[in-house]
Amino acid sequence: MSAATNYLELEILDHLFSVGTYTPGTLYLALATDATTPDVEAGTFTEVSGGSYARQSLSGKFGTAAASGSISNDANIQFPTATADYGTVTHIVVMDALTGGNALIIQALTSDKTVENGDTFVVNTGNLTVNLD
Repeated sequence: MSAATNYLELEILDHLFSVGTYTPGTLYLALATDATTPDVEAGTFTEVSGGSYARQSLSGKFGTAAASGSISNDANIQFPTATADYGTVTHIVVMDALTGGNALIIQALTSDKTVENGDTFVVNTGNLTVNLD
């Protein structure tokens, strides 16, 4: 995963050069059913809603970044069991708030996943990797 939004890129530059005050708190993972290529940079996507869906906290889910410039989840990230159909999840999104907030990273799944009533969407350990290159 390396599809940083324009928002995140600008905040990183401001932070590096001490001209901004952006310090994200808890990061959350969201599921999306649509995010076209131009919209990824803009941070625009269609988030799943209803059916017991809620963004999941990424706190405590990652270890230390590797020298290669990447970091991966070292614990499962599990969403609540769906109580209604979510549709076809095509992207995952790292957000800076539980609701609302800013999209920081948007990445297409390796393969789309249809989530139906009774399914549980899980990102298994090691399957979410963020790269900076």
